[in-house]
Amino acid sequence: MTVHVNAEQLDLGQFLRPGDHIVIGQACGEPTTLVEALIAQSSAIPELSAFIATSFSGLFTPESTQHLTMSSMGAIGALRALTKANKLSIIPCHVSQVGPMISTGIIGCDVAFIQVSPADENGNHSFGLISDHVQDAVAKARVVIAEVNDQVPYTHGEFLHESEIDCAVHVSRQPAEVGAASISDNDEKIAAFAASYINDGAVIQTGVGAVPDAILRLLRNRKDLGVHSGMLGDGLVELVEAGVVTNARKAIDQGVSINGALIGTRRLFKFVHRNPVIRMCNANHTHNPAVLAQLENLVTINSALEVDLSGQVNAEQSGSAYMGGSGGQVDFVRAGVRSRGGHSIIALPATAKGGSISRITTNLSGPVTTARSDVDIIVTEFGAAELRGQNVAERSRRLVAIAHPDFQEELARAAHTMQQRGF
Repeated sequence: MTVHVNAEQLDLGQFLRPGDHIVIGQACGEPTTLVEALIAQSSAIPELSAFIATSFSGLFTPESTQHLTMSSMGAIGALRALTKANKLSIIPCHVSQVGPMISTGIIGCDVAFIQVSPADENGNHSFGLISDHVQDAVAKARVVIAEVNDQVPYTHGEFLHESEIDCAVHVSRQPAEVGAASISDNDEKIAAFAASYINDGAVIQTGVGAVPDAILRLLRNRKDLGVHSGMLGDGLVELVEAGVVTNARKAIDQGVSINGALIGTRRLFKFVHRNPVIRMCNANHTHNPAVLAQLENLVTINSALEVDLSGQVNAEQSGSAYMGGSGGQVDFVRAGVRSRGGHSIIALPATAKGGSISRITTNLSGPVTTARSDVDIIVTEFGAAELRGQNVAERSRRLVAIAHPDFQEELARAAHTMQQRGF
């Protein structure tokens, strides 16, 4: 039987045991009331650990997590502060692997903290803004604690029946928002090169941020675009309302934009509420190679911290600073490369730290997120380097050409050595 309480009545000690592993809904689907309760009450329940993929609420800080052991697949959003304080354990994995690892117990899940919409007339709650691996967490958990928020949109896709909830905490509060990033001149230049690979009828996957937003703005003259993505932001709204995104030419899921996480503002949340042209799916659909293989003209767009002269991509760590994550990049890079008529684009500025560091580099300063054998196109504000099928020598030439001019001479010397030896 489901226990119904308000936020002030929630006593986690009734549901949590010492040593429990908690999986928490992420991004704009983070159940902030439950997180606040966990932070306030964790000192009374020994040895709790929590896994959250991303967080934008700002609730998780080195101080607030002193009684918790935190883990994640990356340092996205506010989680970066935890990595700086050595308070976040990173699990290197792809988005497609998170759900299966929860299901098999590799990522522990005794308790699931989730955020859902109010139930419909049949007792079904929508997962609202996040679908990725929350179903796997619900299925695995001993206890399911749901923040039932009347400001969470009711989205089409996967549902949770009220009978599957052990404790329903009823709240009315604005979900965590992620505002639009400021778009620079360089972002617009990068976007122009990337957008040139997106033709009428293409199916697009992209993230959120300045470059993705800039790319979407350049697509308003396209026709019949489709969407199959792990996350979407406010930029989707404009393209759907303008009739650019119709999903009419997709071989599967025709007429519907497929997505796993809605990361944006109230405008996006209002747009998706009971909107049948948006379907929220778990990662077994959004990131599944067998599903992605059915999409022709799939263009995937992802970001990176740096790329070396052979095409290896680092999207995670710069020196001792962990700044990103593997996320769904490899899942979608491989899908874009294999799609008939498709492309995979890695987009990044040519420099960092005010122009003092080249992001096109001789050697990576962190791990290889995407192998050079998977890479297709690298884009900076200085151009696009098409690497698929090119030997190492030619790759190095093309990557030097899209580096910042201040670093091209130095990189060319290193490239010359690679060109002489052929690898």
